[in-house]
Amino acid sequence: MIPSQIRTAPFSMTIYLDNQATTPVDPRVLEAMLPYFNEKFGNASSRTHCLGWDAEEAVEHARTQVAALIGGDPREIIFTSGATESNNLALKGIAEMHRTRGNHILSTPIEHPSVLETLEVLSENGFEVDLLPVDRQGRVDPEDVAKALREETILVSVMMANNEIGTVEPLAEIGELVERKGAVFHTDATQGVGKVGLDVHSAHVHLASLTAHKIYGPKGCGALYVRRKSPDLRLPRQIHGGGQERGMRAGTLNVAGIVGLGRAAELCLDERETEVAHSHQLREQFLEDLRQGLGELQLNGHPTERIPGTVHITFPGVDSDSLMMAMPEVALSSGSACASGTLEPSHVLKAIGAHPEHARASLRIGIGRFNTAEELETVADQLIATVTKLRRKI
Repeated sequence: MIPSQIRTAPFSMTIYLDNQATTPVDPRVLEAMLPYFNEKFGNASSRTHCLGWDAEEAVEHARTQVAALIGGDPREIIFTSGATESNNLALKGIAEMHRTRGNHILSTPIEHPSVLETLEVLSENGFEVDLLPVDRQGRVDPEDVAKALREETILVSVMMANNEIGTVEPLAEIGELVERKGAVFHTDATQGVGKVGLDVHSAHVHLASLTAHKIYGPKGCGALYVRRKSPDLRLPRQIHGGGQERGMRAGTLNVAGIVGLGRAAELCLDERETEVAHSHQLREQFLEDLRQGLGELQLNGHPTERIPGTVHITFPGVDSDSLMMAMPEVALSSGSACASGTLEPSHVLKAIGAHPEHARASLRIGIGRFNTAEELETVADQLIATVTKLRRKI
């Protein structure tokens, strides 16, 4: 159960509803991390004294916690600096590992930029990359995967849940097809893990990327799940300079960050049902309040197969930037934080067939662990008033 005293985020007077971009560190996670900045500051690779032993023990405990969250084995968890590095390590590593067997890679057009840009680099280096279509709700059809798989397909990468519209993909169906074909199945689980259940074995996942700061842990720490059996994968390292992490990722381990990731994973596993119910209840009441004030809403993403706390709405006739500027006390976004510097419409909304004008009239609302019913009621009232005002100016 989430303690009531930490329901209200202690970090700001701003109403924070951008939890897909990042989440605040849970006080219980911070408490677990603090000793590893001072009295337990040892290097986990120092094997000759107690400070190093303590650090190594903490890292291995975190490995167990992260593995439990996704149904893996602790020996299958490789710690990284975050999901971007994990995605790079997975995609480049498999491409290099299997280049003599084939050069065909499948993915989707709604992936995070750290996947799409990595695939672009691989394409420039002789790999053939095909992006599978998604439907109007952002879902991949497993039949399209089956049709696109070839003998020379070495890798399929499909995200677990979309970071903009919240749609959850049918991983188990896709993974079974990929495994049967003898290819490797990778999922960027960053947005879904901790919010939607994931068992890497029943989903036939061989590689899974995740990061701490999307599950109330610290920034700068992530993990890559790498299957050890059937098949036994050992990725060629992309960072050289040491033998850490089974030789797949060199560098001194971020012990405090890893401890934070482990504790965050443990809390997600223990409290997921409570959090899902909390987010779903707030989401449904929020949408009902908006409908009462604005009429029928244009919601993006799958109506049921979705992250419970993600709400993506198009307000026709209203520019989303103007809408956010008119509500400076509310932290919102129109899409991925990693793409917020571009003036181009969201690549996710383009992929699901949204009109460019609608793409520029959309908001992403991310409900999280620390949000309250009172906050969502306040934001609904402000949105109704602001949207109504901006539409009158048209």
